[in-house]
Amino acid sequence: MGDATGRTPVSDLTADLPLASRAHRTNLVNVPAAVLCGEAYNDEPRRLRIGATRSEHAALFEALDESRDALTASDIFQRHMAEVFGVNPDFSGTEGPDGKRRFRASYLRLLKGWMFDSNGAEGAVLKGWVESRFGLLPTFHGEPIRRFASDAWAAYGEQKQSTRFHNNNIHLQLDLLYEFCQWTIRRGWPDAPMPNWASHIRLFRGVNDFEEHHIVARPDKRTAVLRLNNLCSFSINRDIAGQFGDYILDAWVPLSKVVFFRDILPRYPFQGEGEYLVIGGDYRVGVSLL
Repeated sequence: MGDATGRTPVSDLTADLPLASRAHRTNLVNVPAAVLCGEAYNDEPRRLRIGATRSEHAALFEALDESRDALTASDIFQRHMAEVFGVNPDFSGTEGPDGKRRFRASYLRLLKGWMFDSNGAEGAVLKGWVESRFGLLPTFHGEPIRRFASDAWAAYGEQKQSTRFHNNNIHLQLDLLYEFCQWTIRRGWPDAPMPNWASHIRLFRGVNDFEEHHIVARPDKRTAVLRLNNLCSFSINRDIAGQFGDYILDAWVPLSKVVFFRDILPRYPFQGEGEYLVIGGDYRVGVSLL
């Protein structure tokens, strides 16, 4: 039974527990968390919507629908974020009545921090947002997370609640980032990395070992079903993925699980070329050596 919030009660997170124990009982999207983190969802994905995010920002998406190209759409999105949350692309913050600059928690800061170190405080906040919105529990943050009553879980919990990143409706910012990403994917610009009729995108991840990923099944030497962290990075470029490990994981990722990729903010100088932030769960992947 869940507690008064509907969340899964504190219990073991050991790898041999049923799949449902890897997710909360409730989430804020239109697919149950226990379904979303399963391999079957990846085979037949459904579009995801975070609560009423689109309807509450209807003017933004109406303006996006009128945009003529991806660059214009990106500028519209970032202007909206600046107006609603005081978030500017140059991190300059906003000027208060005393003339001093106010630096606010920003989705851009989180993305920059993730690309520097996904196991830092920014990464914990992003994983916490996935936990809150999609209901998937993290399995790794600096080290494997196997139990709630563990130092690993406590360290993750402390970082995800960091006051540095929770003073400016940061989860609402991330909701809009996800919905903008999904809008961009479905719009299907001529130079987009995937056509608007597609349901999946082929992505790659380099690993040296499987410490971060629980092996659910190993049908053969070239295939594995892995339980990926609730948020993880992939690359659209196999050669780039190969720079991060001796093994290459090859996955067909549902587009509905893509949270961010660089092309949706082309003016912003992210260094992670070809990097995609993807919601995790159980994935069937190809496994090959470089």
